[in-house]
Amino acid sequence: MVENTAAKNHPHQVFDVSINMQTQVVGSKWLDDDGRTKRTGTVWTASAHIITAVIGSGVLSLAWAIAQLGWIAGPAVMFLFSLVTYYTSTLLSACYRSGDPVNGKRNYTYMDAVRTNLGGAKVKLCGFVQYLNLFGVAIGYTIASSISMMAIKRSNCFHKSGGKNPCHINANPYMIAFGIAEIIFSQIPDFDQLWWLSILAAVMSFTYSTIGLGLGIAQVVENGKAMGSVTGISIGANVTPTQKIWRSFQALGDIAFAYSYSIILIEIQDTVRSPPSESKTMKKATLISVAVTTLFYMLCGCFGYAAFGDMSPGNLLTGFGFYNPYWLLDIANVAIVVHLVGAYQVYCQPLFAFVEKAAAQRYPDSGFITKDIKIPVPGFRPFNLNLFRSVWRTLFVVFTTVISMLLPFFNDIVGLLGALGFWPLTVYFPVEMYIAQKKIPKWSTRWLCLQILSAACLVITIAAAAGSIAGVVGDLKSVKPFQTSY
Repeated sequence: MVENTAAKNHPHQVFDVSINMQTQVVGSKWLDDDGRTKRTGTVWTASAHIITAVIGSGVLSLAWAIAQLGWIAGPAVMFLFSLVTYYTSTLLSACYRSGDPVNGKRNYTYMDAVRTNLGGAKVKLCGFVQYLNLFGVAIGYTIASSISMMAIKRSNCFHKSGGKNPCHINANPYMIAFGIAEIIFSQIPDFDQLWWLSILAAVMSFTYSTIGLGLGIAQVVENGKAMGSVTGISIGANVTPTQKIWRSFQALGDIAFAYSYSIILIEIQDTVRSPPSESKTMKKATLISVAVTTLFYMLCGCFGYAAFGDMSPGNLLTGFGFYNPYWLLDIANVAIVVHLVGAYQVYCQPLFAFVEKAAAQRYPDSGFITKDIKIPVPGFRPFNLNLFRSVWRTLFVVFTTVISMLLPFFNDIVGLLGALGFWPLTVYFPVEMYIAQKKIPKWSTRWLCLQILSAACLVITIAAAAGSIAGVVGDLKSVKPFQTSY
């Protein structure tokens, strides 16, 4: 009876009677203040999750983004995005607990924080934008991974043929291969059990970013000068004035996407142990992560632009700005694929958890949804297989893979995702929740400054979305569904 009741109250958890008896005696040893299993996350695991989320495929489009904006505006915009992201992330991390920052009620998800601090229709709006963005990221990462896998195949093909063979390859088998890998990894139940994959993915992101940086520096040395100009890509020879405007706007979206991790910040914070308070740990993790990623972004973006100038490719390691050493490019692209396998999971876990929690609340008596089956694993704890989780996550991965085959244009999708997620999730909701939580008076100096920040970011988001939509419309004219080749 004890097991059945517990299972109904806490779906997807299998309780052992002996552990329950022990936790009644020494509850603090086993459970946190909210009755859940003790959290074990630290500054370093939180930083690994953030770096895995942030140094994603977005870093590879930064040379292209700086090429659109030029030597002054490009790095300046990147630095401003980093400051805004860090500042609004500290505001958001303060919303994890309501009331007292140490003992207040926990908000387990971004939506919970919005529900507690703002309420009303804003909760549904937040959920819609957040989960649509996470869904979009899954598509973007599927496309990016297939491009890297094809780049490995093509670089070896080029090498064997001495550059005579155009080496056109169909993208679909590579997207399907990535989807199969994600179906397997999506069976990891939650964030807490994902830490090892996050750390591996973070290491991979540093690997390919460093290779991209090194090749960029080598190319600059070989050229004997830094390419590029103060105003960016030249009008006339390469683009029309209208294209220049649209591409500059799209570059803003690409840079915004490169910093978009606020959508999973609260979920990452919910893995962190206390004391110290979760907000203190998260602020440190955010500072470390944003500082490290900004340094990498500046180096990769600037040296990529210095190496290729106006001809900077949309994806630094697969746009074939570099041909040799081909084996080093292969290592970099393998690292991208491994990183994207982990990043896909980091982004999708909140979406998985949302659907599974909603289903368990709606159908608490359904064995298919709430019952876990213990599968013995030699040398490890038994694996808890949940049939609903397995089926729903598999269908989700299949669906995102099919859409990726329909819309395989990496740069424009990246820009559009960055634009759609940046203002509402990185700026608007954190600012509004902070104002509500701290009871900042309307029209006070602080209130005005926060609103000006929010309005300025809204303008950037609209411009970036317009540029990316123009790019997608252009792509749709030339791309045939399910017949993409590079």
